[in-house]
Amino acid sequence: MSKRKAVVERFYHDMWNKADKSHIPDIFEPDFTFRGSLGPVLVGHAQFAGYVDDVVAAVSGFTCDILDMVEDADRVVARMRFSGMHTGTMFGIAPTDRSVEWAGAAFFTFSGGRVKDLWVLGDIHGLIGQMTDNEAFQG
Repeated sequence: MSKRKAVVERFYHDMWNKADKSHIPDIFEPDFTFRGSLGPVLVGHAQFAGYVDDVVAAVSGFTCDILDMVEDADRVVARMRFSGMHTGTMFGIAPTDRSVEWAGAAFFTFSGGRVKDLWVLGDIHGLIGQMTDNEAFQG
């Protein structure tokens, strides 16, 4: 496995799956940018750490499974499955205590050995459908 793919693997397995924010400075440049389906554009370690707290509070047992990874030059793309229990308010939807699962893709751009930009796109409509029993959203 390449060094960049190993960073992506560590990001999901060691940081997200264990909600261990201590890995953030090792994985990301200090002024990295993050764009995700679950919220606004964030810049830097502190803003991203707050995002991690928000997601983990809304989806307990939040887990990211890497289904596929592709690397080209300074980029790694990962196809993902996200899952957990909806135990906190998310998108204005009160906790349902339901198991939720949704698909996503993450686009990492590296500068040297650390990530300088990350875009994560997820099936938000499918997630909302699971939290609301709205079949029109569940794709």
